[in-house]
Order: sequence, then C-alpha cells, then structure tokens
Amino acid sequence: MYIAGFVIPVPEENYEAYRAWARNAAELFREFGCLEIVEAWEDNVPDGTTTDFRRAVDARPGEKIVFSWQIWPDRQSVEDAEARMQDDPRFAVPDGIPFDAQRLILGCFRPIHTMGRGC
Repeated sequence: MYIAGFVIPVPEENYEAYRAWARNAAELFREFGCLEIVEAWEDNVPDGTTTDFRRAVDARPGEKIVFSWQIWPDRQSVEDAEARMQDDPRFAVPDGIPFDAQRLILGCFRPIHTMGRGC
C-alpha cells in the first residue's frame, strides 16, 4: 500500500464543481491503478496558534479545505501511472479548475501502521 495525500484550498462556492471534478478524476485514476480515493470537504478545521491546514495552503476568506488521499498498491504503481498520465490528454489541466492548483500540497507516504478496511 502507498498513499498520496493532498490538502487543497477550494472556494466555498465551487463545492459542486469540485465534487464533479473529483468524481471525473477518480475514474481516470482508477483506470491507472489507484485502489481508493477519499475526497473530504472541511467540516471542523480549527485555526492553530503556530500552524494549521489553512496556513499550509494560504487559504483565503471564503475558501474551504479539502483533505484528500489516494491509495495505490505501491510506489512503483504511482510512478508508472504518473509517467503514463504525462502522455494522456485527459490529464491536461483545463482552464477553470475549481481551485488554485499552485496552493495544493501533495505528498506520498509509505504506511507504518494501518487499522481497518482489511489492512
């Protein structure tokens, strides 16, 4: 198992547009080998005193935080998919995506402990 994680600031008024964008992207990622994707919309994201999700992505007034992760079989699967995506026009970033991709945070992780869902 290998995890790709994201923190994304999304204007609140783009909620439905983001959901549609995420649904479409998930279909493509599944085709490329992703096992599971979770897209979670901010519900209780407290402001911290030193750092927090909002500061991490320079969230602006009216933006909500999306916390998202993808589960892949392994790191090689992610790397192979990324290479194939470079040549697939369906992965071109269109104008009018429902968030500022320059403030998206991405990281990939090797699990050190898991619990639940047959892990």
